[in-house]
Amino acid sequence: MTSPGGPAPVITVAAVVIRDDDGRLLTVRKKGAVRFMLPGGKPEPGENRRRTALRESREELAVELRADDLVELGVFRADAANEVGHLVEATVFEHPYVRVDAPAAEIAELQWIDVASADVPLAPLLADHIIPLLLARG
Repeated sequence: MTSPGGPAPVITVAAVVIRDDDGRLLTVRKKGAVRFMLPGGKPEPGENRRRTALRESREELAVELRADDLVELGVFRADAANEVGHLVEATVFEHPYVRVDAPAAEIAELQWIDVASADVPLAPLLADHIIPLLLARG
C-alpha cells in the first residue's frame, strides 16, 4: 500500500497468540473498532517487542504472561485495521493458555474464535497471516 506522498507509514506493534485447550484463539476488539485482532500494541520508547507483548497483555487482558513462555512466531506486515492508509508490522509471539476473565483498558470485547471458521470481522494481519499460519501448523 502506498499513500499519495509515498510508501504507507508503518506502525510497529507486538501481539500475542493465546489458544485454549480446544484450539480457539483469543481475539480482542478495541473500543470504537469493528474488527477483532490479537491482543497487543505499540512499544513504549526503549521497550523491546517481548516487553511490549507482556505489558500490553497486562493492560488489555489483566493477565501476567511469563516472558520465558513467549515464543516468537515471526514478524508480519499487513494493512492496519484501524488506521486507514497505514501498514502494521507486528512481531507476534505465542504463549500457552492463560485464563482471561474480562477485557481491560481500551478493549471493548474478547472473543475466543475457531480459527477454521471465524465468524467475526478480523483485522488483516490476523486474517491474512496468523490464521493461515495456525491452520498450517494444525
